[in-house]
Amino acid sequence: MKKRLIAAFLVAAMAIGLVACTPAGQGGDGLIKVGIINNDPNESGYRTANDKDLKATFTKENGYDASFAYSLKNDEQIEHAQKFIQDGVDYLLLSAADTAGWDGVLKEAKEAGVKVILFDRTIDASSDLYVASIVSDMAKEGQTAVDWLKSQNLATANIIHLQGVMGSAAQQGRTGALDAEVKANANWNLVEQQTAEWSAEKAQQIVEAVIASGKDFNVIYAENDDMAKGAVAALDKNGIEHGVGKKVIVMGFDCNKWALEELLAGRWNYDGQCNPFQSSYIHDIIQKLEKGETISEKTIIMEEKGFDASTITEDDVNKYGI
Repeated sequence: MKKRLIAAFLVAAMAIGLVACTPAGQGGDGLIKVGIINNDPNESGYRTANDKDLKATFTKENGYDASFAYSLKNDEQIEHAQKFIQDGVDYLLLSAADTAGWDGVLKEAKEAGVKVILFDRTIDASSDLYVASIVSDMAKEGQTAVDWLKSQNLATANIIHLQGVMGSAAQQGRTGALDAEVKANANWNLVEQQTAEWSAEKAQQIVEAVIASGKDFNVIYAENDDMAKGAVAALDKNGIEHGVGKKVIVMGFDCNKWALEELLAGRWNYDGQCNPFQSSYIHDIIQKLEKGETISEKTIIMEEKGFDASTITEDDVNKYGI
């Protein structure tokens, strides 16, 4: 009832010139109002590139009034979302810290007429609560990495598994594939499985603790490049050889340029791509919606690959490094 009364007042006000009539989905300045919720841009090189890409697209020159909010915690992200909805954004762009817990606030967004677009990460929520999802296939990323490790034909794989922030789509996808193979393969063992929360420093501490314990290992499976970097720092500190033809295989994800250079030099063995450049896809979807067009493809999967130190080229580093 309250919403109908407000709508009736606005119609009457516009009729007598009290309120300016502006195009749907736009503020009085003609800009599309967008609230963007992302993970901390300092979390990793991937996230820095992702944030930079979004800021380059959602500008006033491109027709947007964009506000940004950051957190690695789901509850804080949800608070940001509620504030953006209260502020009257036209679109809410979301890279969720955790896959769960979003139904309530996304229902609020839908009731308020705010269109939600997911980017980078999926969530566990009904698909009618968002208009589109531009994401990486994290499970495929994990499976591609695990398939590569299987192809190395190790007699025994004793693995230090460094996980990202627990509950995130990236962690779940990259962990899931490895867990399944460890369960199925008697020659694959998890020497250590622990979250380093995407942090190089925490990863180094975990690997140093394993080394101090005397446990034998020959694989580092790190769910992002920064954690792989921290693991390598621990190996170097203790004089443990790593990389192509060495004692310890080093695996990372994200394809930072500096990480691909480690592959090219043979100091790492594998890096899985995670494509951070989603803003052009989001922009195209918003423009279609502003024209009243329907979005036929609800989920857009970013194209990604894995790189092997034995086959990577300098052109690959320059083309795919972020």
